[in-house]
Amino acid sequence: MNRTTLSLAAGTAALAAVTAFAAVTTPAASGAPAPRTTARLPVERTGLLCPAPSDSDIADTTYTSFTPVTEGAAHTGSARFVAAGGETAGSGKGKAGKAKATPPVLTPKAPGTPATGDTSGAAPALAGTADGGFAPGWTVQETTEIAAGTGRGLQGVGCTGADTEFWFPGAATAAGRTDYVHLTNPDDSTAVVDIELFGPDGAIKSPLGENLTVRPHTSKAFLLPTLTDERQADLTVHVGVRSGRVGAAVRALDDKTGGDWLAAAADPAGSLVLPGIPKDATDVRLIAFTPGDDDADLKIRLASPDGLITPAGNETLHVKSGMTGAVDLGDVTRGEAGSLVLTPTGRPVPVVAALRVVRGKGDKKETAFIPATAPVGARATAADNRAKHATLALTAPTATATVEVTASAGSEGGTPVTKTYTVKPGTTEDITDLVPGGLRGTYALTVRTESGGPVYAARTLTASGTDVAAFTVQTLADDHGTVAVPETREDLSVLQK
Repeated sequence: MNRTTLSLAAGTAALAAVTAFAAVTTPAASGAPAPRTTARLPVERTGLLCPAPSDSDIADTTYTSFTPVTEGAAHTGSARFVAAGGETAGSGKGKAGKAKATPPVLTPKAPGTPATGDTSGAAPALAGTADGGFAPGWTVQETTEIAAGTGRGLQGVGCTGADTEFWFPGAATAAGRTDYVHLTNPDDSTAVVDIELFGPDGAIKSPLGENLTVRPHTSKAFLLPTLTDERQADLTVHVGVRSGRVGAAVRALDDKTGGDWLAAAADPAGSLVLPGIPKDATDVRLIAFTPGDDDADLKIRLASPDGLITPAGNETLHVKSGMTGAVDLGDVTRGEAGSLVLTPTGRPVPVVAALRVVRGKGDKKETAFIPATAPVGARATAADNRAKHATLALTAPTATATVEVTASAGSEGGTPVTKTYTVKPGTTEDITDLVPGGLRGTYALTVRTESGGPVYAARTLTASGTDVAAFTVQTLADDHGTVAVPETREDLSVLQK
């Protein structure tokens, strides 16, 4: 799944409008040489969708918008949000609930400077659009703090583009869990969606998850236990779109250990990286699923500060075809930075995976999720970082990599700071001290791959002023803020053919 489909498609279309006419005949037919890629140009339009943050009256939500400075981007442009009408399906109360229709106040600032907006209580899903200089790499973080009750703690999610397929290993319908699949339709036509569930024994009958409709410019939340009678602690949710497009995320809440957003995992692949396990994690559980016809055998290794380590007693995981497999890794990081690296023991079989991570002990526990993710690529950004409460984890699973990390200006003032880091192969490095000079407010962290092998990244954000170990983790993947543009030439003769 490519969650940047909206950005790429829109950006390519916009670029096509400002470049010269290209011949529509094929090189073979015209005798002309094949077009060459001569430049990468900034996208000119990006769309993002933010799910409804909470239905709690004591929830406080902050939205943080940031666009990194991109060479060649337009000097004009804007970014804006509109509220998506929303409803809750299968709430167990016999009726649908309506979210407030007032969006948070958020006016994005110029590229390079974060902007924030706050809202309290229940709030709607948001659909956002950025154009011109605000579009390349536009990143928005939704962070919610809930003081008490189910899901209490810190919940965070990066707003994403619309797509047609999503995988969510790590969901549950067990007693004590309240998991919703949030779907947001940004388009003018109705989206038709199937929600499929897969447990340890395979596909779970859930006829109520078929042919679900999400009306244009609305958002809808589906409570998982209403789709099936089975109660499972480890589930993989598959969202497949029959027509249209949606944004999707799972809000997973626990009565005793808080909760968080479960973002969609990376596309099924033979090898996966799940970066940024907090060094003080008290329990880590790996959930994996293989959608194909073959079983998968995975080697489990931890990329520590000193290299790859095989967890004692958990060297491998066998995942049966069409079934969800899980293994409890305990406090696998043992006080050090760490990321999980999954590789095939033999022939590669595509899998999806995520980690359920717990910090704290007793009644002070909090839960977050780390899905397998794609590499940072050219550039990736995490918004909403707070001094002394943000940790950026960088992992180079296969080869030494050099990356440049920039802490932006603060939302209320400060000077950007940039440092270069070299990450050795098979290791994870935690960065906690990179903050803007004279910081006021929150800031963004932008990672650029300079050279070497692929780099994977995640940001952990912790809460202040609470005795609960509240935290949330967001992975960073390539923002696809630029697109390759082929060499073009004027050829008015095509108008005569």
